[in-house]
Amino acid sequence: MAGLRIERAPSPVWVRSLIPVFSIFVTFLLVSVLIISAGASPLQAFYELLIAPLTKTSARADILMMATPLILTGVAVTVAFLGGYFNIGAEGQLFAGAIAGAWIGTLVTDLPSTAAIPLMLLGGFLAGMAWALLPALLKVYLSVDEVVTTLLLNSVMLFIVSYLLNGPWRDPVSGWPQSPTIALSGQFPVLIPRSRVHLGLLVALASAGVMWWVLARTRFGLELRAIGKNREGAQFLGIPVRSRVLMAALISGGIAGLAGVSEVGGIHYYLSSTLSNSFGYTGIIVATLGALTMPGAVLAALFLALINRGALSASRELGVPVYLADVIQATLLLVSLSFLLLNRYRIRIRR
Repeated sequence: MAGLRIERAPSPVWVRSLIPVFSIFVTFLLVSVLIISAGASPLQAFYELLIAPLTKTSARADILMMATPLILTGVAVTVAFLGGYFNIGAEGQLFAGAIAGAWIGTLVTDLPSTAAIPLMLLGGFLAGMAWALLPALLKVYLSVDEVVTTLLLNSVMLFIVSYLLNGPWRDPVSGWPQSPTIALSGQFPVLIPRSRVHLGLLVALASAGVMWWVLARTRFGLELRAIGKNREGAQFLGIPVRSRVLMAALISGGIAGLAGVSEVGGIHYYLSSTLSNSFGYTGIIVATLGALTMPGAVLAALFLALINRGALSASRELGVPVYLADVIQATLLLVSLSFLLLNRYRIRIRR
């Protein structure tokens, strides 16, 4: 009798490093079919997606602005995934940080920016950690699936935001469902004149740099990566698995909270339900496409920001749907996960 068996078969390192390239190539092949069905040329569409935005100064600034929250959520998801903790709740943790940033931002009217902005960032980091604490404890001590708990808490956070914006935080002046505007001292300075590139970009890059150093150069990083590769083996070697996974989950939530503060302090200056364009979920694509590395997460965030900005140009010039960027991101995630699965496992026929 013949049967199929799925077994682990890790490929060489150089093959794993090429997975993002293969994923992008296959994704563009699949998306080309949709572009042709829309009556446009794939070559022209990809030019508008990938090349045209880089030729305009304003578009390049928009790419950096769009990449800022994606870098933070991508770094957050990468930290958790490396430790074998599948944090799908970066969206809720982002809004937790945004709530804290918007609240602190209205209280720092008498403080200079050098004190107000760090307070907002610290509050957002702690709020993201707090929102990530419950599912982390359930995972570590009760083995409750963190994918389910973190995902469900995203919806809970959206209800909390809706309650605040339609209740105690409703703007008394305009009546719109948005919180009061934060103080001028809490608004992030602009890095590039006549653009929306703000201090949050430096915060995102600094977060990626710090976490790269922590994961690559510290004992905590070594132990966390060991847990992610083989939890039972790490526990056999005496690594405190519970405390390390718990710490990784809290750090991940804190960094996602920084993304919320960045959007409040650098773009909107108030809390609203449309603050995030699914940045937390896109962070999963960023982490996966970046091969769970910090430099890869930064590059993947910039690439997705380029696609988002280019989709506007492609829609205007070629008439393709503006949701083309969403289709590309979803396809990219599925293709990347497929390549990662094939990279780690193989199917054998046994007799």
